[in-house]
This record gives sequence, structure tokens and C-alpha cells, in this order.
Amino acid sequence: MWVQPFRADVEQVPPRLEVDHRVAVLLNLSARKVTSKIQRALSHVVPEGDLYLSRSELDARRIAQQVVDRGYHTVFLGGGDGTLTCFVNEILGQVALRRQHHPTPTPRFGVLKLGTGNSVASLVKASSTRADGFVDDVLRARAGEVPGYRSIDLLLIDGKRAPFAGLGMDGKILNDYNSVKNSFAQGPFSKMMTGAAGYFTSVAFKTVPYYLSNSNTVDCEVTNGPALAYRMGPDGTPVETFVPGATIYQGPLVIAAAGTVPFYGFELKMFPFAGKRRGMMDLRLGTVAATAILSNLGKMWSGTWFPEGLNDYLVKDATIRFSRPMPFQISGDAEGYREEVHFQIAPEPIEVVDFTGAVH
Repeated sequence: MWVQPFRADVEQVPPRLEVDHRVAVLLNLSARKVTSKIQRALSHVVPEGDLYLSRSELDARRIAQQVVDRGYHTVFLGGGDGTLTCFVNEILGQVALRRQHHPTPTPRFGVLKLGTGNSVASLVKASSTRADGFVDDVLRARAGEVPGYRSIDLLLIDGKRAPFAGLGMDGKILNDYNSVKNSFAQGPFSKMMTGAAGYFTSVAFKTVPYYLSNSNTVDCEVTNGPALAYRMGPDGTPVETFVPGATIYQGPLVIAAAGTVPFYGFELKMFPFAGKRRGMMDLRLGTVAATAILSNLGKMWSGTWFPEGLNDYLVKDATIRFSRPMPFQISGDAEGYREEVHFQIAPEPIEVVDFTGAVH
């Protein structure tokens, strides 16, 4: 039985009326769009002490310590979903350490659309680099003039928080993309093999040929955790209920992915029911052939394709076991191969600056 009704979207909350609007900007120098031009543009509007540059995970940890110690109201993260995942985990880790000794607030987060994949940035309508719109986003936050904040749940995977993750075809696409990008890293086509062009090339010439000549399904078992779970119908209403510990699915699968936000990169609406109920993820299990996906790519992109063999579940906690290691990705970053993964909802959501409805 439903205890809480479905929401029409991820919850949006009004801005707090604080006087302090101190804003930090954290840039991942490895992100695709974080160029020297971007850095210069931000340096003109962000005080030197509030602009942080990261080149490694060690830098990110050091920056997180400083950000939490200085008590910023809002922290903007410049990069893609991997950048958000890295910085959010480091900052929340520092907050948890300090809470062992004294109350420590969690900062709100802003997202600058500067990565290859921008799922969270797309959700909150962050500005693009066109006409320096991203600079305006930071200026509005510093002035306390943002339209609102959006509360977003995150997945928790082996202690790591992320907006989405998956095993199977999506993981293979990312592994193939990295392989193609690395193969051309030093050549004249290096720039062409990043971003959308790189994804298209890797899918067309590496991923699809693989699935055309190899079996694309692997035996899998998905087990529900300690809360009720629901299989969703195309209209967004539950059509099947699973008790704690029940087997949600058993059989061949192509993909098993979960998300707390609707999008993958390039606004592919992979998880149409993400955010429809607080504290639950959209777990998508698919047995659809690669050729069928390609022929219905437009509908899948918009989140309106619900063929037989592609099912969505709202769950709080689930364990996925494949019969052999499968390609794995977290927040759009390839993570090698995994045979078993435990997805659960992180105990604390984050609040993200939301420009939905704002004039860009």
C-alpha cells in the first residue's frame, strides 16, 4: 500500500532567507569544457579565494576540507556527472567527520554545465557556456537570487554516492567510448573523439558490431532489499508489488541500471520515473535487443518507449547478481567489470540550485 503519494517531479523547495550567500566554485581541470577561457571568465566574478582548481582526487579531498571548514552557503561544481560525484562524496565525507565533534551544515550545491555528461545540470536547467550563461548562474547565487533549490536523492554504491549507475550495455558503451577516445588521444582526430561525436563513433563501430555478433543477454537475479518495491506501468502507476527480500527479476538481461535523476548524458531520459517518490530509485531492467533500441532511439531518448522486455521498478534497495562479470559504470565513468552490485538510496539527499523556470 502506498504510504506517500507519487510526486509529479523531484521535489523543489524554496530558497532559505539567509544573509550569507558565500559561494565557492570548484573546477575539475580534466573536464571537457573547463578551458582557460572558462577559468578566466569565472575569475572575473569569483574572488580568488573562492575559486578552486582540481587536477586529481587528492586535490578534490584537500579542496573539500577547505570548503567545509570555510562554511560556504553554496558550492558550484564545474564539470560533468563524474565531477559532481567526486566532489559531493568528498564534501559529504568531510561533513560527516566534523559532525562527530560538532554540528556541521551541509552546503547546497550548484552545477556548472561543463562536462561530457550533464544529467543533473540538465535536470536543474543549468546554463550552458553560450554567452557565458554559467557565469550568470554563479552571480545569481552570490546575490541570493536563485529561483529555488531541488532536493535530490542519490544512490549509494559501496559507500559512494552517485545520481546513476549501471551494468551491461550502458557500461559497455562507456568502456567502448573510453577505448575509442584513448586510441585517438594523441592523433589529429582527438577532439572529434570526445563528447557526442565520440559516443556516436564508439556505439556505431564498436558497441553495435559487438552485440550483432555476440549474445547480448546474461543470466541475472535481482533481489529486493528491506522495503517494498514496485514495478511501474507506462502511465506511472504501480502494477506489481514486491515484499522485502523478494526476487524482483530472474532470467536473461542486457542492462540493469538505476538512477535518482531522469537523465543520462545529452538529456537521454533513461529513468522516466526517477524522482517520482522520495527515497526511491528508478531501477531499469532490460532484455531488449540492441537493434530494437537503435530503431527506437528517439522514443527512448525522450523516455516514452516502454516495449515488452524493458521494465522500471521503484526500489529503495536492491542487489543485482549476474552469472559473469558485466561492464559497470557510475555517473558516466567506466568502472571496469562487476558480477554483483548492491544499489541503495543514500541516507541524506542533497539540495541543488535549481534554475527551472528562470530566464536564461
